[in-house]
Amino acid sequence: MSFSGTVKEELAKQKLGARHCQIAEIAAIIRMCGGISVSRNDRFLLKIQTENLFVARKYFTLLQKTFNIEVELSIRQHHGKKNGRTYHLYVKKHEDALQILRETGIMKPDGRSYMDLAEDFELTETELLRRTCCKRAFLRGAFLVTGSVTNPEKSYHLEFACTLEYHAEQIRKVLRSFGIEARMVQRKKYYVVYIKEGDGIVDVLNIMEAHQALMELENIRILKDMRNSLNRKVNCETANIYKTVHAAVKQIEDIRYIQDTIGFEELSEGLANMAEVRLANPDATLKELGMLLSPRVGKSGVNHRLKKLSEIADGLRCCKEEKHYD
Repeated sequence: MSFSGTVKEELAKQKLGARHCQIAEIAAIIRMCGGISVSRNDRFLLKIQTENLFVARKYFTLLQKTFNIEVELSIRQHHGKKNGRTYHLYVKKHEDALQILRETGIMKPDGRSYMDLAEDFELTETELLRRTCCKRAFLRGAFLVTGSVTNPEKSYHLEFACTLEYHAEQIRKVLRSFGIEARMVQRKKYYVVYIKEGDGIVDVLNIMEAHQALMELENIRILKDMRNSLNRKVNCETANIYKTVHAAVKQIEDIRYIQDTIGFEELSEGLANMAEVRLANPDATLKELGMLLSPRVGKSGVNHRLKKLSEIADGLRCCKEEKHYD
């Protein structure tokens, strides 16, 4: 099962909260994937269609526990599709459908749908989501229907893909009330609210109370951070080794050039000793070279002498080139 599936399974299995929270979660599910049919004699039928078993199961349970009404379920099998089943849930009794629509704020007291009253949408949502617990429930329902989160082993990305822009804006507003700033982009026919930071995704899972998925994500983040830290240290050590070896090779080349041109006799006693010790110990570190000198010299002293030898070698090379041109 994908990580998104794991999160949705956990959300679907959560115990139901207070009735007002159940209504908020139902409202999110109906708004995001529901539909309303009106017969010629103005009789309402409420329906949702989903390919996600967890959405169907949660919606069915919520309607029965919250409103104690009859819900019809039909399952259609599709051959040749990856997810071969579609779940259709219906509330066919007019009175039951009307009660649900009114209590979830989808239907106004005058019988009009909130979709026809965009200017009153903010008021409806404020009434529906005035409690923090209801906002959590609303996000749970919205994620069950429109949400997805990538495998954190690969990358960090959580999103809500909505068909209507004001649904996406509502999700952003609810997330913002918890201190989470989500971005929005239009992708084909969807308005996508997304979060790409690991900390933000952890916060969203915590808000929705998907605690098991949150712990799994945190464990993966810790392991990834440890691996990244180890890789950085290895890369740093590799780079340091390369620089040390490169410097040692250059030092030995310079010392041998001096030895072949003027010999060590022309050097001061300290530089001559340094040259002989470096030639005899090509793999030694600066600290180890200092320990081999008599008297002993610190790292900075060894580094200073080796730089002086390199300057002498460069000077000799310059002199040779000038004589060549003369």
